Amino acid sequence: MKTSGIFCGLASLALLMASGAAAGQAGAAAPPQPQLAILDTDIGDDIDDAFALALALESPEIRLLGINTAFGDTELRARMVDRYLGAAGRTGIPVNIGLPSKADNVFTQRAYAQLGPRRPHGDGVKFLLEQIQAHPGQITLIAIGPLGNVKAAIDRDPATFKKLKRVVMMGGSVYRGYDGAGGERRPADAEWNINRDPAAAQALFASGVPIFMMPLDSTQVHLGTAEREAMFAHGSPLTDQLTLLYHQWLAGTEGHPAAPTLFDPVAVTYAIRPDLCPATPMRIEVDAKGFTRPVEGKPNAEVCLKADEKGFLNLLLARTTGQPGR
Repeated sequence: MKTSGIFCGLASLALLMASGAAAGQAGAAAPPQPQLAILDTDIGDDIDDAFALALALESPEIRLLGINTAFGDTELRARMVDRYLGAAGRTGIPVNIGLPSKADNVFTQRAYAQLGPRRPHGDGVKFLLEQIQAHPGQITLIAIGPLGNVKAAIDRDPATFKKLKRVVMMGGSVYRGYDGAGGERRPADAEWNINRDPAAAQALFASGVPIFMMPLDSTQVHLGTAEREAMFAHGSPLTDQLTLLYHQWLAGTEGHPAAPTLFDPVAVTYAIRPDLCPATPMRIEVDAKGFTRPVEGKPNAEVCLKADEKGFLNLLLARTTGQPGR
């Protein structure tokens, strides 16, 4: 009887341990699913779009459904993205052409783009609306260029556009304008992405979609010599593209400082690490010249006015060079 009791006790203990292990496994947090995202970019003029795309590609928190090109020669921009993705081994991401527009600025990375493959591309506005319909309430649109595609989508189907989860954008200037050549702070400006198409920005801010805005106030982060050398010396297919594009950008126009300003990657960073750029609810009004002014009233955006620049640069370097914990 004593032996039988011991066996029964052991059996009960084993059952308890097994059930406890199962409960522990059930209670363990499942790994978070990557958020669905579409990147809308005017890549090819300034260099920061190339760094923003690199960060998006190397961030497991994001699953890029597609990349839409915006502003100017959108077809050539799409060829540039095709070449970039091919070199980085990421050819499975759809690339779509956004609305072309007049542009008088220099396409500094044109030589790189012209060697991109010639192939058919989809309609970026149609793609955006189709993806929203397929994934209502789930898609983050990361907008890092002028907002012509956004306005076209709103005009074409405002009800579907409103089913975006959110728009994370680089654009605008609340209290801080473009810094001077010596780094001096200047008052608010009509920022480039907004003043190229103020009506498009007005349409977005009136759309009712949650907006997370990264203005000049928080995005004038410079990639200094030490960080550039660490990234460019890494020698991966991705960082090799950044090295090549950086040098084309530097040679493409006069007056560029050696340290690029990483406006656009701050928007991608917010999408994955909002703690690095805390946002404040504000009501933003866009005027006809492209100024984005804070006004009284119900907030229509969450605005980051100051970023953790060191944390941002550490994240960018860690992701692009594959060195966690940097």
